[in-house]
Amino acid sequence: MAFQLSPGVVVTEQDLTNIVPAVSTSTGAFAGTFVWGPVEEPVTVTSENVLVERFGRPTTGNSQSFFTAANFLSYTNNLLVSRVDSTSVNAVAEQTGRIASITITEAGDSYTTAPAVTISAPDISGGTQATAVAEIDEQTGAVTSITITNPGSGYLLDPDTGVADNALITIEASSGTSATATMTLEFTGFKIKNTDDYINYYVNGGGIIGPWAAKYPGTLGNSLKVSMADYTTYSTWVYKDEFDTQPGTSEYVAGKGSQGDEMHIVVVDEDGDITGTPGVVIEKFAFVSKAADAKKTDGSNNYYKTVINAQSRYIWWMDHTTQVAATSTTNASTITDTAALLDIGAETEPNKGFKDLSDAQTISLTGGTLDINPTQGNIQTAFAAFANADLYDISLVLGGRTPHETADFIISNVAEVRKDCVAFISPINATSEDIIVGSGSDAANALVAFRNELPSSSYAVLDSGYKYQYDRYNDTYRWVPLNGDIAGLAARTDYTNDAWWSPAGLNRGQIKNVVKLAVNPGKVERDTLYKAGINPVVTFPGEGTVLFGDKTLLAKPSAFDRINVRRLFIVLEKAIAIAARYQLFEFNDSFTRAQFKNLVEPFLRDVQGRRGIVDFRVKCDDTNNTGEVIDRNEFVADIFIKPNRSINFISLNFIAARSEVSFEEIGA
Repeated sequence: MAFQLSPGVVVTEQDLTNIVPAVSTSTGAFAGTFVWGPVEEPVTVTSENVLVERFGRPTTGNSQSFFTAANFLSYTNNLLVSRVDSTSVNAVAEQTGRIASITITEAGDSYTTAPAVTISAPDISGGTQATAVAEIDEQTGAVTSITITNPGSGYLLDPDTGVADNALITIEASSGTSATATMTLEFTGFKIKNTDDYINYYVNGGGIIGPWAAKYPGTLGNSLKVSMADYTTYSTWVYKDEFDTQPGTSEYVAGKGSQGDEMHIVVVDEDGDITGTPGVVIEKFAFVSKAADAKKTDGSNNYYKTVINAQSRYIWWMDHTTQVAATSTTNASTITDTAALLDIGAETEPNKGFKDLSDAQTISLTGGTLDINPTQGNIQTAFAAFANADLYDISLVLGGRTPHETADFIISNVAEVRKDCVAFISPINATSEDIIVGSGSDAANALVAFRNELPSSSYAVLDSGYKYQYDRYNDTYRWVPLNGDIAGLAARTDYTNDAWWSPAGLNRGQIKNVVKLAVNPGKVERDTLYKAGINPVVTFPGEGTVLFGDKTLLAKPSAFDRINVRRLFIVLEKAIAIAARYQLFEFNDSFTRAQFKNLVEPFLRDVQGRRGIVDFRVKCDDTNNTGEVIDRNEFVADIFIKPNRSINFISLNFIAARSEVSFEEIGA
């Protein structure tokens, strides 16, 4: 403490209660294809029901992704899911388009080379300019056609701006007569990412898009309908029974001397593609305001645009509908947003109120498309986000259906970079990328060939393939990779025992929801697989389907070639590293070093008591914190660990003895 300059009493506190904290070891991470939900924006999912709610039901094209995640959640309750998508677009209420074709109205003549084509395209931010190529007749030199080679992407436009339909473009000739052409705009839909708001993707086609868009890309958005009513239309509104009373004037707007600002809005599953029942109201927003600065009694914003964009899981506000658009750009000064839905000209007319709806606004969304065949580059990009250990606290990475290039990427660029999680991979045919189905040496050799495409790493686990399971959503059966189950076994072992227990065997390795296995290896095949670092999953009659191995993909003989040892050290390193951060900027003296040892040793004794380690020693003194180390502003602690090992091989020796011989004589 500081020196006192005059007599007095100073009271201070010093906190010496620091401990090594518990760390998460059961959180999974997965990037896959889904029919709904945010793209490349990991979301925590706690159950299969939540998975369906946030990312939609499985289809034929994405069943392996869906059930990889769902199978993991059948063992535990914490999975970060990132949706992979490359070309799907959002459904919208109105669709007027982007550059799709150019029609020549005056061809021009005598071009010696193909002329340049200038397209008056919309403003672009972070996107690609549309380009075109003109073709000429070799004999006459006249322009015969213009082909759009890149329709452009990434346009960021205000909803009320863009290139007008039938706009003229100019063809600049190197010789001869210049030609003009009419540009035809045709909506085909594409997605953009809005960096100003937290919406993931929505459609903007270069013309007016509004007033609503599906919040996420995909065909599920085509099932949505949005309906809104105010006090003038409530009595005849088909959805009025969804609310207790009609909208009117909010307290906030009444206090400003105006009236009629409230609306009710519903989101409807019009076709039943989301809930399974057509016409079901899936979201309701009561008493939202037309005033941009409207506040609820608790001080939160009640402007209908803000409420919808912040709270809805299905729709995104794009623009005001025609019937509620402002008729004047000058609003009362007490209502701040000039784009609000006010129909008052000045403060001198405070009671004129808000523009009324002439009828209830009910609008269906259309135009959403779905592509569930992303490139491996798209998938790797989604997985790459999980490499950020500061942003995502994960322990188990599910590979899903993974070709060896992407499996290698997950291992090398996520697990090996973080060094605090394990990647779980299921093999496919290394050459054809088909699921490996069969038995005997051919299947075993195909599995080994896939393994040989992967690196040596103690941060990866490879199982023996796929299982056949029932898809209750579509009343059919699917082949699903086992890595979701294997990672799930590891997570469940954390709850039933500890992370340093093996997840394999008849006690903890039971696989759920199995009709049959793509490869059910026998003893000879299991020997081949285990030697290569592949963990067999085996069905034993009357005993279920079991993970029958606990190896990592580390090629060299080491304690770290076992799952339980690798996960033990992840727990120890992660927990002690967090505790060690609180030694930063302290003095490297005997007091700090003793404090650190007193912090770590009780934690290691606890792990030892829970059968994780056999013995340990913490060395943190002046022998490894020499003067040179201290002068470099460093702090060194050596933590020696003897890990406990799981039993992989059992020898039972039965010795027959004569009746007159004592057991001691024969070494019993």
